[in-house]
Amino acid sequence: MFSLYFFGTAMETVFSTVFGPLGYVYFVALYLLGIIVSDIPTYFKNQDNPRYNALGASGGVASVIFAFILFLPLEKIYIYFAVPVPGFILGILYLFFSWYQGRNGKDNINHDAHLYGALFGLIFCVVLHPRVLPNFIEQLKNWRMFD
Repeated sequence: MFSLYFFGTAMETVFSTVFGPLGYVYFVALYLLGIIVSDIPTYFKNQDNPRYNALGASGGVASVIFAFILFLPLEKIYIYFAVPVPGFILGILYLFFSWYQGRNGKDNINHDAHLYGALFGLIFCVVLHPRVLPNFIEQLKNWRMFD
């Protein structure tokens, strides 16, 4: 929820700028649909496993964070408040980590929800605002590793 507070605040501003008065509605839709959509694959994967349980909103938080990365890929995201990493790099690493842990992890964390929530956040934004994709690519063209 700490991440939702910081990224959510930023995304509310971005969505209000991009979508006007409907920005807040789209933001709430991103978050709530992210929670639902991110848990669907986990449900089907574990529907016959009575010992499996998962509850949480982390897929929705991942949706918001990846929407942030899509709109502002060069913004630094600080790992443990100390290590700044450009959002798009952290996003790529996080997608790979979530995919790998979802297949191999035994840590009682629903990594699949994080992965599918992140992907939903990207798709949601591209569908609602197709110009975000060329803007994302344009920002990456101007990125320099040691700026």
